[in-house]
Amino acid sequence: MKRHVKGNVYWVGKIDWELKKFHGSEYSTHKGSSYNSYLIREKKTVLIDTVWMPFAKEFVDNLEAEVGLANIDCIVQNHAEVDHSGALPELMRRRPDLPIYCTANGVKSLKGHYHQDWDFHIVKTGDSIDIGNGRSLVFVEAPMLHWPDTMFTYLAGEALLFSNDAFGHHYASELLFNDLVDQDELYDECIKYYANILTPFSPLVTKKIQEVVGLNLPLEMIAPSHGIIWRRDPLQIVQKYAEWAADYQENRVAILYDSMWDGTRKLAEAMARGIADAAPGTEVRVHNVAKTDKNDVITDVFRSKAILVGSPTINKGILSAAAAIMEEIKGLRFKNKKAAAFGCYGWSGEGNAVLNELLKASGFALADEGFKALWEPDADTLQKAHDYGAEFALKL
Repeated sequence: MKRHVKGNVYWVGKIDWELKKFHGSEYSTHKGSSYNSYLIREKKTVLIDTVWMPFAKEFVDNLEAEVGLANIDCIVQNHAEVDHSGALPELMRRRPDLPIYCTANGVKSLKGHYHQDWDFHIVKTGDSIDIGNGRSLVFVEAPMLHWPDTMFTYLAGEALLFSNDAFGHHYASELLFNDLVDQDELYDECIKYYANILTPFSPLVTKKIQEVVGLNLPLEMIAPSHGIIWRRDPLQIVQKYAEWAADYQENRVAILYDSMWDGTRKLAEAMARGIADAAPGTEVRVHNVAKTDKNDVITDVFRSKAILVGSPTINKGILSAAAAIMEEIKGLRFKNKKAAAFGCYGWSGEGNAVLNELLKASGFALADEGFKALWEPDADTLQKAHDYGAEFALKL
């Protein structure tokens, strides 16, 4: 069912309450999500993006019932990833003549996904199409936010930006607009989305924000492709992105660990107490990475000014959960953060050295060589771990 957004713009997407994993199993969506598609009804009727393929038939049937497929004049595909373009095959099966406006990379990606030679119209930054009644669509390429083909579409005359993945978040709600939802939930999902998806592209985020702001376009609303629409103070999320893109950190330390027989867990907890005692204003978060949702862990790393990563030594290396979270962290290329390693060992004790190399390869500045304990930590060792945590806090 279409819902009114602004002027002659309507939301025609799909709310996915059941979604718990996204990008395969790479991203957790505790609050579900939405696939936002928009319909503009001026002299020309324009569809902005579609929905994920499992909902394609439902989506196209709804368009037929509420609008009439024959009345749609063109499609703007801001991004070719299947959660945005998945209904195209069904829609184009019924309306094969529809022109599709997208970037040159968008054509490559759509052909790669669907192997169809549809009526593509390539656009670049500054191109526009007149849709009547004093309204026009202006296109702005946004490569690597977060795919090479991504673009924004600006509806001149309504001061509305269709931003696709940028400024979005995985958050299901029947309340369509940002001023109607729980603000804490909204913020948590936005920063999680940025931390896990956009962090590697932060320099491009900064550049694109400066470019869009430099256009001096009036902006009354931002309509992303996931989550709610920003209508109250829409620039608030742009300002947040600018902050998050600037090597973001809070007064927070994240401690990540895995443990075989609880020795490394005890070290982690002792260090957390040491940090808290030495720096009472610093928030400390402790995560067993084998048990905690990895995207929540990544969000904490993003928000922290430093991390401690722990694992016992096994087979001259580290436990698989610690290795896996370090692989995630390495790919995100965090900047301006300090780190150190810790862990227990019984034989040779290479775990810290392995973690130190992974931390350096991931862009962290090592505070020191870390802390390690032979066998199960006793009371004296736990006190030393506490003191190490306090010393670590003072180095930040």
